[in-house]
Amino acid sequence: MLRAASNFRAVASRGLTTATAARPRDEREGKEIYTTVGIDYDEPKFDKILIANRGEIACRVIKTARAMGIKTVAVHSDVDSNSLHVKMADEAVCVGEAPTAKSYLRADRILQAVEDTGAQAVHPGYGFLSENTKFAAELEKAGAVFIGPNSKAILDMGDKIHSKKIATAARVSMIPGFDGEIADEDMCVKVSRDVGYPVMIKASAGGGGKGMRVAWNDKQAREGYRLSKQEAASSFGDDRMLVEKFIDNPRHIEMQILCDKKGNALWLNERECSIQRRNQKVIEEAPSSFVPPEMRRKMGEQAVQLAKAVGYDSAGTVEFLVDSQRNFYFLEMNTRLQVEHPITECITGIDIVQQMLRVAYGHALPLTQEQVPLNGWAFESRVYAEDPYKGFGLPSVGRLSKYVEPRHVDGVRCDSGIREGSEISIYYDPLICKLVTHGDNREQALNRMQDALDNYVIRGVTHNIPLLRDIVQEKRFRDGNITTKYLPEVYPEGFQGATLTPDEQETVIAFAAALHARKLARNNQFTNQDKQRSTHVASFSRTFKFVSSLPAKEGERPMEHSVAVSFVNSDPNHAQVSIGGKTIDITGNLGLSLPVNAIQLNGEPVTTQIVGKRPGEITVLFKGTPFKVKVLPEQAIKYLQYMKEKMKVDLSSVVLSPMPGAIKNVNVKVGDMVSEGQELVVMEAMKMQNSLHAGKTGKVKAVNVKVGGTVDEGEVLVELH
Repeated sequence: MLRAASNFRAVASRGLTTATAARPRDEREGKEIYTTVGIDYDEPKFDKILIANRGEIACRVIKTARAMGIKTVAVHSDVDSNSLHVKMADEAVCVGEAPTAKSYLRADRILQAVEDTGAQAVHPGYGFLSENTKFAAELEKAGAVFIGPNSKAILDMGDKIHSKKIATAARVSMIPGFDGEIADEDMCVKVSRDVGYPVMIKASAGGGGKGMRVAWNDKQAREGYRLSKQEAASSFGDDRMLVEKFIDNPRHIEMQILCDKKGNALWLNERECSIQRRNQKVIEEAPSSFVPPEMRRKMGEQAVQLAKAVGYDSAGTVEFLVDSQRNFYFLEMNTRLQVEHPITECITGIDIVQQMLRVAYGHALPLTQEQVPLNGWAFESRVYAEDPYKGFGLPSVGRLSKYVEPRHVDGVRCDSGIREGSEISIYYDPLICKLVTHGDNREQALNRMQDALDNYVIRGVTHNIPLLRDIVQEKRFRDGNITTKYLPEVYPEGFQGATLTPDEQETVIAFAAALHARKLARNNQFTNQDKQRSTHVASFSRTFKFVSSLPAKEGERPMEHSVAVSFVNSDPNHAQVSIGGKTIDITGNLGLSLPVNAIQLNGEPVTTQIVGKRPGEITVLFKGTPFKVKVLPEQAIKYLQYMKEKMKVDLSSVVLSPMPGAIKNVNVKVGDMVSEGQELVVMEAMKMQNSLHAGKTGKVKAVNVKVGGTVDEGEVLVELH
C-alpha cells in the first residue's frame, strides 16, 4: 500500500528551502526567456517528484524541477534504460518491457514506483497516462499529488463526448455532430450520413492525432472507425469513438490556459497549429498571424470560461477550428501539458511546467491576466525520425551516428530527449527534437528557423528536416496563408524535395565539384619528401576538369555540365568554378569531414552539409534536401553508356512494408483472389495503424508475415500472381 495522505502532508512540509541554501543549477532550455515570473527559492515546494513519461518531455520536466531544487525520479522500459531522461534524473525505476502497454501504460507499476521511491507527486507529461482519470484518482487516493488537473476535470474535459456536452451547456461555439458514443461500424456509417460527409471519426480519449480519420463516404467511415478504434485502444487503453462534422479548409488554433486551485484562471495567448499531416502537427507558431487582438481576447475568455465551469486547476489547452471568416468552434480540450508549449513560453516569458508544479503544491498563480505579455514571435518545428517523401512522414528507425543541435544560432531552443548514439525504436513516437526559434517578429523568427534547420546535423536515421526546411521558405507559409490542408495543396504529388532554380542547380554542382577537386588535390600532396621541382606540379595549382550532373526526374536524362575548378593562389579554401559560361567564387572551409560547411558563394553566405561520399558522387545537403551530385573526370563519361541500368521491381505484384513496424492483422492467405485496393495487411508503427492494400487484382502467391511479427522497411509482406 502507498502511504496515507496524512503522511504525505508531513513529508511535503519538510520541503522548505531556506534563504541560505545554495541555489540549484538552472539548466532549462532557453532559460533567459523566463522573465515574467522567476523562481522563488524561499517558497515551499515538493521534495521529490516522479515523471511518468519518457523522452524529451521527461527531460523538460526534470530541468525545471532541478532549477526549483526538486529531486526527480524517472521511470523507463527495459529498452530505455540508457535513455537521456534516465541519466538526468536523480533516481530511475524500470517499469516493464518495451511495448507501452507493458511499461509506460502500467499504472500499477508506476504507483508502486511512487511508493518505493517516496515521490510526493507525479508529472505525467503528455500522452501515456496524462489524461487517465483512474490513474489521477488512484494517486490522489494514495496520498500523492497528480501534477495536472483534478480527476473530475480530466473526466469532464478529457472525454471528448462528455466535454462537448459541457461546452454546449457553457454556450461555447460547437461543431455539428453526434453527442454520444459510436457503438460499431454500422452506427458509424448511419451517424456519418446523418451529420453529412465529410466527417471526422476520432477517439473520445486521447489526442496527438492518433485514433483519428476523415471519412468522405461509407467505405472510408467503416475503415476509419475500425483503424481508429484499434489505435485508440493501443495508445490510450480506451477505444470509445465519436463522429462530428469535418470543417473543410479550417485553421487549427488553440488557446493555452493556466488555472490554480483558488479559482484563478489565465489565457496565455494562442498557437497556430494548422500545418499537419495525418492530424498530427508539424510546425506551430505563436501567436497566429490570422488572429487580431479582439478575436484573441474572445477566444481566451471562452477558454477560461469553459475551464472555470469544470473547476480546472492546472495547465491545459482549448483547441478551436477557425473558418475563413474568423468564426471559431470548440474542438476539444487537452487536459495536460501540450507538446508545443515552448512557443507559448517564448512569447509570454512564463515557465508553464514551473507553474504546474507550484499549482499542484497549492500555490496561487503569481500574476493577473493584464500582466501576461505577448513578446515577439516563436515557431516550433517537430523534428521526427521520419521519411518525408512517404506520405509527408512515415517512421524511420536506427541509431544516431552523428547528432549536433544548432544551439549556436540566435534565438534557438532545442527540447530533445536524445543524444548522439541514441536509438530510435519502433515502440515509441519517433520525435527527435522540438526545434524552437524566437524573434522580435514573425520574419525574424522564421529566418532563424531556416538557419537552425540548415545547421542541424542528424546522421543514422531518415528525418523530416527536408520537408520542414522547404515549408519555412515557401511563399504561402511566409505569407501566413495556411489551413489544415496546406500540405496536400502545396505538395499535391507528395513532398519531392526542394525544387532548385537553374542558378541553384549550378551552385550545388559547383560546390560539389570544388569539394571533389580539393579532395583530389589533397590526395596528390606529398609532405616531408624531397621532389624534383622540375617535374612536380603543386596540387592546388592545377585546374581540375569534370562532368557533373544532378539526378533527373524519372524518365528524363540528367543534364550534364562541364566544370573546371581552380584554386586562387593555391588556397585550398578559395575555389573558382567555371560552369555554364559563368564563374562562381567559393570561399570557406571546403573540408570533407566537417558536419556543416558555412561558405561564401560569390560573397553570399550559404550553409550546406556533406551527407554522403562515394566514388564519383558527393551528396550535398542544400536547402534541407540531399542532392546526389555526380562528379566524374571527363574521360570517364564515355564509359557510362556501357553501364547496365538496375532492373525495376513490379511494385503492383508485391506489398512492401513502408516502414519498420509490427504486424497487427493479415487478412489473406495463399491462393486467395484479391481485387485492386483491397486491404491485405495492417501494421503498426510508433502507435499508428497503417492499412496496406493490393496494387492490382490477382491471386495471392505468398504471405511472408504473421500477426505479431516485426518487419523492416522495404520487406516484402505479400506477393501476388
